[in-house]
Amino acid sequence: MNNENENIICGRNPVIEAIKSGMSIDTVYVSGHGGILGKINSMAKDAGAVVKVVNNQKLDQLSGGRAHQGVAAAASCAEYASLEDILAVSEKKGTNPFIIICDEIEDPHNLGAIIRTAEAAGADGIIIPKRRSASLNATVFKTSAGAASWLPVARVSNLAAAVDELKRRGVWIYGTDASGESYESTDLKGSIALVIGSEGFGMGRLIKEKCDFLLRLPMNGKITSLNASVAAGIFMYEAVRQRNIK
Repeated sequence: MNNENENIICGRNPVIEAIKSGMSIDTVYVSGHGGILGKINSMAKDAGAVVKVVNNQKLDQLSGGRAHQGVAAAASCAEYASLEDILAVSEKKGTNPFIIICDEIEDPHNLGAIIRTAEAAGADGIIIPKRRSASLNATVFKTSAGAASWLPVARVSNLAAAVDELKRRGVWIYGTDASGESYESTDLKGSIALVIGSEGFGMGRLIKEKCDFLLRLPMNGKITSLNASVAAGIFMYEAVRQRNIK
């Protein structure tokens, strides 16, 4: 059994009891909506978990050979923070907010790598959407080299609304996009949130429209894009460089 299977709760009663106990559940996978599975579906949504309808082949893979009875749940490896928790970090430090927003980063290795770099760079926290995003599972936790234990990660149901709230709180939103200005000529010393787009499609249209500025990296070779976590690291450390200038 691999590390990710160890993070999976299998079977109807175990999943029901895990939800009832208040355990932090990321995602509940069910093979249908009727009967007891429908009840589990409703309980999971009420508890704030993401519910995904999948086939038995996917459940077999998740359960690692254990009996699943048409349902499995992925427990979180760490507690999620709130947006307020993240904003409180810079307030406590007496610094301008420095926040990373991951817009639909679905590869857990990329999310883990971004968390690791963000923690090392001194970011205040990460914001991810509840849907179409990797969550704090075992793979993310391992790839982050433990940084997920130290860096607050908020999972929000509406990423656009979270961006609006940050803007109301005086945080400037910097999107990363090939159509933007050069990252080296942009002032990143103030209250900022860097948006890192998804691996294949970049930022979603709505999030892109909400950005105050768009930044790009120089691409001088034949390849026109970088891995999301690599690009995120470059942008973060440009912010670090500027913010360290006295």
